[in-house]
Amino acid sequence: MRSPKDFFAPLAVGAPAPVREIPPLPSRMIHFFDPSNEKMVAKAPDIAKKVDVLLGNLEDAVRADRKEAARQGLVDVAKANDFGQTQLWTRVNSLDSPWVLDDLITLVTEIGDKLDVIMVPKVEGAQDIHYVDRLLAQLEARAGLTEPLLVHAILETASGVANVEEIAGASPRMQGISLGPADLAASRRMKTTRVGGGHPGYLVRTDPTGEDLTEGRTTYQQDLWHYTVARMVDACAANGILPYYGPFGDIRDVVACEDQFRNAFLLGCVGAWSLHPAQIDIAKKVFSPEPSDVAWARRVIAAMGDGTGAVMIDGKMQDDASVKQCRVVAELADALAARDPELAAAYDAATKEALENA
Repeated sequence: MRSPKDFFAPLAVGAPAPVREIPPLPSRMIHFFDPSNEKMVAKAPDIAKKVDVLLGNLEDAVRADRKEAARQGLVDVAKANDFGQTQLWTRVNSLDSPWVLDDLITLVTEIGDKLDVIMVPKVEGAQDIHYVDRLLAQLEARAGLTEPLLVHAILETASGVANVEEIAGASPRMQGISLGPADLAASRRMKTTRVGGGHPGYLVRTDPTGEDLTEGRTTYQQDLWHYTVARMVDACAANGILPYYGPFGDIRDVVACEDQFRNAFLLGCVGAWSLHPAQIDIAKKVFSPEPSDVAWARRVIAAMGDGTGAVMIDGKMQDDASVKQCRVVAELADALAARDPELAAAYDAATKEALENA
């Protein structure tokens, strides 16, 4: 077993020291593009201005005969562009594929200084992260990188869910974890062919009110992913890393997409994947706190002073636990406002109005 005192030592001679805290960078939407698709590549610089994370996808949705083209396309995009505050991520091929080794060797040695995070699909347990951790350290040393690359795991198998706590704590490189509902559904033998979202057959029904067992009974569709998202959030929070909802496959159903993203946001996720430009604004809206919520949070924090004791605000008791909840909202708002002037203005205006009317 590795000693805790060695946890933050580099895993290869000449590799950069591991990070001790994950940078709290906004990552409301992780926008996927196919680097082998010339049309998507041409749009990437403009898309990058609208998103928190731009991700070059090398895995699913890239045909086997296009894998090398996608890899080289990502190298070319990274070398040709400065994306400013927008993070550049990649999703490499799965660890059991014939492409992943070349993915890692090529990307780290050629554009390691441009990449922020490497997303690893179908992570089954801590052993997968340990393999990637050591390999990245060796490649960072070879490339002369001064900052370590971070790792993001996708929860796509039953084994991964069973081991999610150890995955979250497997390496100081761990940046976060995303739910991968399609592969996870297949792994669990779930009877849904949808990519994320609910299912009309997964429901609860109100009790009968009379002798007729069919009349007047309302049904409510349930969330297939609630348990998994909640467990993932807990594992991430316990290890100081970030949880994300993954893809919502029905691009046309923007209403259900927003609902699913908001469920994840309320449970503790910091962002979600966007597979189409239409989902970028949805993620931005959902994973940015409402100005009224920010104003309330700031008002409670101001009233609580040192954060101890209790106060009454608008007939509601606020105490130590309340102010902790409010700090989560206020700190997220501050981080987003530092990047987005429009949000900053909206948050400040709402706060000013709330304090004036208090």
